[in-house]
Amino acid sequence: MTVEVRPASKFEDVRALLGPKSPQANVCWCLSYRIPSKLNRELRGPARGEYVAGLLRSGAPLGVLAYEDGEPVGWAAVAPRADTSFARNRKIPHVDDLPVWSLWCIRVRPGHRGKGLSHALIAGAVAYARAQGAPAVEAYPLDNGDARVDLTMAYPGLRKNFERAGFTHAADTTSVLSGHPRVLMRLDLR
Repeated sequence: MTVEVRPASKFEDVRALLGPKSPQANVCWCLSYRIPSKLNRELRGPARGEYVAGLLRSGAPLGVLAYEDGEPVGWAAVAPRADTSFARNRKIPHVDDLPVWSLWCIRVRPGHRGKGLSHALIAGAVAYARAQGAPAVEAYPLDNGDARVDLTMAYPGLRKNFERAGFTHAADTTSVLSGHPRVLMRLDLR
């Protein structure tokens, strides 16, 4: 197995990871934390994918994709926090005024899980943020201990995976997802 993680740049590859099976479906496309909630509610069906395609064309940092033997198999959303709803989120605190990047979604395609791809995605997202000049990367994973997590709701990642990648606990949050508290983890890149 050869895995390569690189910045998301091809719409077809992003669609393979984030797009719906049916073009009319209203799936997230990893936009819910990226755009204002009003716009997120207004974008329906194919308009969501078209919005993502426009972001790619603009050169906005979206995230990274993991490729296994050339096939897109994983996704991690990473962008400047100032460009996300985390800049205004009342449940997830700001530790300081550092212009950090946020890493908020990790997705591995079924059939490719259990191979360590989430670890590769975290490392790839950090490398991408570092290359763009980020002073630090924050994540908001579930603090689930040893409890099982529904894979659908594990998209923010798990605390232990971020600890393994060198992130440290920076703050507690009041955010809870699927019955598990979320914590703010940070990796200083300076």
